[in-house]
Amino acid sequence: MRPRTPLTALLAAAGLALTAAGPTTAAPVNAAAVIDVSTASQLKAALTAVSPGDTIRLADGTYTGNFKATRPGTPGARITLTGSSRAVLTAGGGYGLHLNGASYWTVHGVTIRGGQKGIMADAANGVVIDSVTVHDLAMEGVHFRKSSRDGVLKNSRIHDTGKNGRGMGEGVYVGTANDLTDRSDNAQILNNTIGPGVGGENIDIKEGTTGARIIGNTFDGSGLTGANYDDSWVDVKGNDVLVEGNRGTRTTNNGYETHTQRPGWGCGTVFRGNISDLTGATGDRQLAVNVTNNSATCRTTVHASNTVTGGKGLTNITVTP
Repeated sequence: MRPRTPLTALLAAAGLALTAAGPTTAAPVNAAAVIDVSTASQLKAALTAVSPGDTIRLADGTYTGNFKATRPGTPGARITLTGSSRAVLTAGGGYGLHLNGASYWTVHGVTIRGGQKGIMADAANGVVIDSVTVHDLAMEGVHFRKSSRDGVLKNSRIHDTGKNGRGMGEGVYVGTANDLTDRSDNAQILNNTIGPGVGGENIDIKEGTTGARIIGNTFDGSGLTGANYDDSWVDVKGNDVLVEGNRGTRTTNNGYETHTQRPGWGCGTVFRGNISDLTGATGDRQLAVNVTNNSATCRTTVHASNTVTGGKGLTNITVTP
């Protein structure tokens, strides 16, 4: 069997620093490593060399290019990409950071700007995106796609997306339109600030996905244009979604909407404890929660704990105590 090239040698060839994450004495051969990077080329090299349990640590500075990770971590040995908000991944096109099959990654603290899309997770389970800033993109900010299950986006800020002027550019996009094979289930979108300048819905949950949790976020719909039906902060087309404890301001029409794009989808959404300010909305409905698909076989529940200022009311269905 041909011997493997040591990780230290691979990283040294790229000018990278490697330190043990654990004690400095008698560290095991396969100990988790901290890989310090300060240039775009070093980052690309680290993304190809990283192993489960490792951490890539970015120095402050600008990293220009498109960055792709394909090596997965494991549930017990996650891979971490971390830096401060002054570590900025800047793309001229394409994806800023593409987690392609890179399951069990944590992306923490960094800023991603420019390009077509900010962070794209494809077939990547258990991805955690925490305390990042994503902005100034042609299209959407963060996208969980190709059955990327159990993804988490939390404590982050997304603004100024959809700058190509086509009325697209959601802040957060879960699933794929009209594709029921994309089971990007159980996405958790928690305690984020989304907007201003988001050129589509702040959050779009697509048909085919189940179990999303949208909790504790702050929405600013000032970037909504009305093109491609982007007239609300959140549009739910998946099943069994919880929308709870969010606060929204500035929308062109409604606060939240549910739709059935494909039979059997857009069902089971629960709205609870959301605060909606529809002041200035000019659409034809102007409801905090507009439900287009409530029936005996496709229930939506709007609790009385939701509140609304301005507009024409809380919802168009019977409110649940």
